[in-house]
Amino acid sequence: MQHDGATASPVPGGRKSEHILVILFLLSLPLINPWIRGDGVGYYAFARAPLIEHSLNFEHDYLNANSGFREHRVDETGRIKTFFRTRTGHLDNHFSVGPAILWAPFLFLGHGVVLLARAAGSSVTADGFSAPYRIAMAFATALYGFLGLLLSFRLAGKYVHKHWALLATLGVWWASSLPVYMYFNPSWSHAQSAFSVALFLWYWRETREDRTPRQWMLLALIAGLMLNVYFANAMLLVVLVVEAVPQYLEAFHAAPGRSLPVRTLFLQHVTFALIVLLSLFPTFLSRYIIYGNAFETGYVPLKDWFWCSPFFIAVLFSSNHGLFAWTPLLFFSVAGLFFFWRSQPRLGAAFLAAALAFYFFIACYPDWAGISSFGNRFFVSLTALFILGLGVVLDRFARLFRKPSAAMASAALVVACFVLWNLTFLFQWGTHLIPARGPISWSEMIHNQFFVVPQRISADLRHYLFRRGAMMQQIEQRDVEQLKQLHEE
Repeated sequence: MQHDGATASPVPGGRKSEHILVILFLLSLPLINPWIRGDGVGYYAFARAPLIEHSLNFEHDYLNANSGFREHRVDETGRIKTFFRTRTGHLDNHFSVGPAILWAPFLFLGHGVVLLARAAGSSVTADGFSAPYRIAMAFATALYGFLGLLLSFRLAGKYVHKHWALLATLGVWWASSLPVYMYFNPSWSHAQSAFSVALFLWYWRETREDRTPRQWMLLALIAGLMLNVYFANAMLLVVLVVEAVPQYLEAFHAAPGRSLPVRTLFLQHVTFALIVLLSLFPTFLSRYIIYGNAFETGYVPLKDWFWCSPFFIAVLFSSNHGLFAWTPLLFFSVAGLFFFWRSQPRLGAAFLAAALAFYFFIACYPDWAGISSFGNRFFVSLTALFILGLGVVLDRFARLFRKPSAAMASAALVVACFVLWNLTFLFQWGTHLIPARGPISWSEMIHNQFFVVPQRISADLRHYLFRRGAMMQQIEQRDVEQLKQLHEE
């Protein structure tokens, strides 16, 4: 068995904090943007095509996509370029199927509502592109993102006071890249990834004391979902490696009956691995149908990654979507993971190792900057760890004050400043005041923060809430113009 040292029970009053989170989530729902664009076209196609066309024929998805997505895939005659067809005759779609799996219940319900409405005389189209489908998808994404936050709050609440867990949750919710992919670009995979990782880490932690065979099976199914949603999440499985090493060492050296036998441990881990592989059947099947090879990802081959020269510094500090440069609050989240490791060595080592493994993986990826990304969007997967780390830092920060009320007021003010900075920065990125792709000018960005955004944000927020369709068309046009400029350069 493993113990977490001074593991705290859930702090009384945690339910009240959860109610606050629920209320804030409900108030945030008007921000949902039922928009399918960019990478989201590929993710959503895995849900729409099987539901409407009962196949993996993505032609309608690509032809109905936003201009930026269609530009290099559709020729002048309006046909998909042959270059994007695989050897099986299908259109290339390297995006994962996990988001479609999570959207499926909501889209089935939306489809049923549309069919009933049409039977009653409505003219709404049952093609998977009309508003009911897009709203169902966008709401599902926001809900999964919120459930990930709720699980992260509960995980952090095991180790820090509920006040700090709540403030850390609010901070990461609004001062990271998460709101872009929870609300603005809901057809992408990152909010669902944050949910699946939070669920995996929360359940792994809840069952780590003495995991039963049924719990091993459920953990494996959650891990399979996590990998179906986002392939890079395989790095999170490092927590099991860190957990297993001392278990095997103890089993080898302990007297009989004092610990689990090596054979039992080995069978548990083999069973876990087999169930994970079985749960990846949707991914393997989709790869086989599209590429003719169940193990083809469609991404840059691993042999072409930068394994020997990772972009360690750039991933964190580059103006080209560096994690800390764009979302500075997360610096304190990562620092908190190191503090947590010092106070909770076994559990902290597992969490820190998973975060570092994920960091190394992304630093080696050829497109480490995320191309069109607010901040480094890949790290949205680590939302649960960021919330835990920030909660630990806030807890330590509170020790600098004699009065708890002064500590809370000061911490809330600091977090609010990071949130305000992030939201105004996000506004610049979303409205293309700064380039969505590539490095940005910090001097231009800072000037915009203080002089341009205050003048525009009120009117643009009204347009976003009440004239969103026209605003999205304008944003898409600006995006196409910036893409052309990049290609000309």
